[in-house]
Amino acid sequence: MDWPARYLGELTTQRQLSPHTVAAYRRDLQELATLAGHEDWPKLTHHDIRRFAAKLHAGGQSARSIARKLSGWRGFYDWLSGQAALPANPVEGVRAPRRPKTLPKALSVDDAVQLMEGNAHGHPEPAELCDRAMFELLYSSGLRVSELAGLDMVYTEGGNGMPASLGWLDLQAGEVVVTGKGKRMRRVPVGAPARTALSAWLAVRPVARDGSTALFLSARGTRITPRVVQTRLKAHALRAGTPVHVHPHVLRHSFASHVLQSSGDLRAVQELLGHASITSTQIYTALDFQHLAAVYDKAHPRAKTK
Repeated sequence: MDWPARYLGELTTQRQLSPHTVAAYRRDLQELATLAGHEDWPKLTHHDIRRFAAKLHAGGQSARSIARKLSGWRGFYDWLSGQAALPANPVEGVRAPRRPKTLPKALSVDDAVQLMEGNAHGHPEPAELCDRAMFELLYSSGLRVSELAGLDMVYTEGGNGMPASLGWLDLQAGEVVVTGKGKRMRRVPVGAPARTALSAWLAVRPVARDGSTALFLSARGTRITPRVVQTRLKAHALRAGTPVHVHPHVLRHSFASHVLQSSGDLRAVQELLGHASITSTQIYTALDFQHLAAVYDKAHPRAKTK
C-alpha cells in the first residue's frame, strides 16, 4: 500500500491543509523512507526512529528542524495505526535534541540612548510624537509590544460594545497598568523622558475614529497593532543608525538587562517584567555577566594575552 499517498491525500481533502504544508509533510516522509532504506512503514520501530533522529542531528540539522520532522512522522503513524495493525506508534516518546539556549539580544546603554534620542528635531509631526512616546515607553517600562498596543489613555469600565481596559496610563502617578501573560496584572513605573514624550503625544493625539480611548493610534486613527509598532521601530532604528536590528522585544531585553546591571535585584526585574517564575528572568544574569566580562576585558591589564 502507498500509505504516504493516502495519508497526504486525506490531509488535502479532509483536513484541507495548504499545498505548502502538504508538500512539507511529503518531504519529511520521503526523508524517513531514505533513512530507513525502505518503505515498509509498519516495520519501523521506536529504536529505528531514535537512530534516525540521532543521525539527522549528527548531520547538522537543527533541533527545531528535527522536532518538526518528528511531529510530522508522529502524525503519520497516528493515522497509520487506524489503517494497519501496529504494535505502537514508533515515534511516540522520541524527543528531538535539546535546543541550545540563546541569550536575548539587548542594546548597550549607549546604543539605547542613541536610539531614543535619534531623529529628534524641533518641530515633530504628530506621528513622530506618537512613535517617540511608544519607543520611550517600551524601553522605560519593559513592556511587551502587545501590552503597549493594548494601553488606553485612562481606565474605562467598558460598555456600548467596548471592553473594559486591560491596560492604561496613569501619567499623574507616573506608571502604567498592564495585563500580561496568564492575565496577570502589574503596575510598572514610567521614567521621566517617557512621561515627557507621552505628554507631548497626548497634547496632539486626535480623537480615535472608533471612539476608543486607545493610547496609541495608527495612521487610520484606530488602535495601533503590534505589527505597526514593529515596522515603525525598525525604520526609526535605521534612521538613528543603531548598529543592530531592533524590534520591540529588544527594548524589553535592554530594559531588563540595564536595570539588572544597575541594581543587581533579580526579583525586582522579575516583577517589572511580569514573569511568573524567576527562572524566566535568570537568563538576564547571563547578559549581566557578559557586560561584566566585557568591562573586565577592557580594563584589566592581564585580561588578555598579548
